[in-house]
Amino acid sequence: MDVISIHEYTMEMIQEAATRIRQSFTEKMEIETKANANDLVTNIDKETEKFIVEKIQAYDASHRIFGEEGMSEEQFADLKGVVWIVDPIDGTMNFIRQQRNFTISIAIYEDGIGKLGYIYDVARDELYYAIAGQGAYVNEKRIQPLEPIELNKAIIGINASWVAKNNRLNTEKIAKLIHTVRGTRSYGSATIEMMYVATGRLESYMSMRLSPWDIAAGAVIAHEVGAKCTTLKGEPMNLLAQDTFIIANPSIHEQLISEYIELI
Repeated sequence: MDVISIHEYTMEMIQEAATRIRQSFTEKMEIETKANANDLVTNIDKETEKFIVEKIQAYDASHRIFGEEGMSEEQFADLKGVVWIVDPIDGTMNFIRQQRNFTISIAIYEDGIGKLGYIYDVARDELYYAIAGQGAYVNEKRIQPLEPIELNKAIIGINASWVAKNNRLNTEKIAKLIHTVRGTRSYGSATIEMMYVATGRLESYMSMRLSPWDIAAGAVIAHEVGAKCTTLKGEPMNLLAQDTFIIANPSIHEQLISEYIELI
């Protein structure tokens, strides 16, 4: 795999896709629901993924494509070969309601190993990317490795529903965590919150259910700055199915899982 060639091609492709999305701001969107009333997809999601899929196929038709909106039609049981994992718009509800706090996310894996990752915050014009072994960048500026931090000084990304009564985790421990850390935030986009951890704007982000296209690109970038990505059980993250997920500064990752996260 020619990493540099793919990198240059992908950087141009993302800018083209972003331009198309910005142009859509003045158009009327067609909005549909998927799994539930809050799981939304628009014609822009579908058109953007179709554009990206066609560009990838034009680059190399042998490459496999794993996308949220299913434009490639392949069913994935493994990550053999060169696999592109694509989310055309991560944060669709934000895109619809706010026209900000959403991203284009693209990852390229080879035999299950992350080689390149791209997350473009379209509204803020912040393009995060990494080439494995060559560091992570935002708008051409290198992102520095994460510094250790104590949990009581940390800001974590967590959804408010975590402290509401549920049958998935011990909410008393989560409430204790919220009282321990310096603050909490929720942006409604997994990729944005992952990049905020990678750049030190947050110290952790966690979710009860994310799909491979939500985390694949961010994990490549996170690895280059030392952030740790696992399931909430501390197991390797799942890139073939929905699963729990946490990204954290390595100095607090184990503490979060062992002391505050208890799945039921």
